[in-house]
Amino acid sequence: MLRQTDYVKRREEIYFPIREEKIFTWDIDAHDQEEFALATIHPVAEPFVSSLRMATEQLGEIFAKTIQIVQKGSEELFQELGFPQETWATLRLSVADHIPTLLGRFDFAHTPNGLKMLEFNSDTPSKVVEAFYVNQKVCDYFGWQNPNLDQNRMLTDSFQYILKRYKQLGYPSEHITFSSLDWHEEDAGTTKYLLQQSGLLASFVPLSELVVQYDGLYVRGLDRPIDVLFRFHALEILATEKSKTDYPIGAQLLSLIAQKKLAIINPPSGFISQSKAVQALIWNLHEQNMFFTTEEHEIIGTYMLPTYLENVFTGKKPYVRKPIFGRNGGAITLYEKDGTITLQDDGQAYWDQTMVYQEKVPLEEIEVESLTGPYRGWLLWGCFLVGGKASAITTRISNQITGDSSRFLPIGLPL
Repeated sequence: MLRQTDYVKRREEIYFPIREEKIFTWDIDAHDQEEFALATIHPVAEPFVSSLRMATEQLGEIFAKTIQIVQKGSEELFQELGFPQETWATLRLSVADHIPTLLGRFDFAHTPNGLKMLEFNSDTPSKVVEAFYVNQKVCDYFGWQNPNLDQNRMLTDSFQYILKRYKQLGYPSEHITFSSLDWHEEDAGTTKYLLQQSGLLASFVPLSELVVQYDGLYVRGLDRPIDVLFRFHALEILATEKSKTDYPIGAQLLSLIAQKKLAIINPPSGFISQSKAVQALIWNLHEQNMFFTTEEHEIIGTYMLPTYLENVFTGKKPYVRKPIFGRNGGAITLYEKDGTITLQDDGQAYWDQTMVYQEKVPLEEIEVESLTGPYRGWLLWGCFLVGGKASAITTRISNQITGDSSRFLPIGLPL
């Protein structure tokens, strides 16, 4: 009982000052009042941090190279990879060939066979504030070294770079807006934090205040169009959105992007690499010993998992089925070798999407303190790719399917 009282006290000492700064306010989930951010710290070693960053940069180069062939591909390829038809013209726009996205996050399992990449969150990656801001505060509290020290400067540099790149391509860039769902605390908080770190002269506007017209995207009540839009809103969701009067606002917005009347961050390439079907494409090219160099094939074989658009695993090895644009563990199913389901998401979202089948690998199982006592779960590692360079690292602990119930676990280098 005393130990639990100590945890509650420690938790308030860590997160009360952070909440007061109004940057990270979702340490307790507002919906179910469950603890999200843990008041403990998980030790990491510098060699492991370096290995995560090396894997991230090397995989970033693989995805950047793959995107270039996808953008030049046929509509049949777009369809096979699961991209909504409304996005096809937009996907062909190239902003910076050498990077797959401006800001993305690779998720890894740390297995007995080394790091294995599970997916690439390259369109609207979450856990940004936790990695770039909160982790420093927790390390300060415990007196440990932060492996993410000063990584937020990379955010500033990358936003400045992408704006410069859009200018070079002839886009207008005077009026910049950052937008998300304002009622979603984490989305809005993440968007406002990135606005602050970007160094851009811009403003935050809720998605509900944006007006799509035939000639541009506007802020309600203003008569000048937005030139550059950072949106924490997934393109596959946007693509099919309609107004209350059934006007296809998403398709029209994508048309504006395709016509180069609106620049977006993340750029369209980030949406391409978000599709898990692209992982299947990379693995297919790897198996056929095509397209990639010998060194690139070695990187793929080292860090990526066999991933396919059809089930080739039954009777051979355990596997995972997941939707190509699923998030937070939605519609994921874990199978044994014989096809028996061992665990399945019980939510309603993403089941109608194209699925990929991926070899199942073990996650690290650990036990940590929490408000409800000892919490045992599985650890998922994430490393951000910012402007093509590996950056901040973050961890989540959850059940075997990392979903909405996952908890942020700060990390540090013990002194």
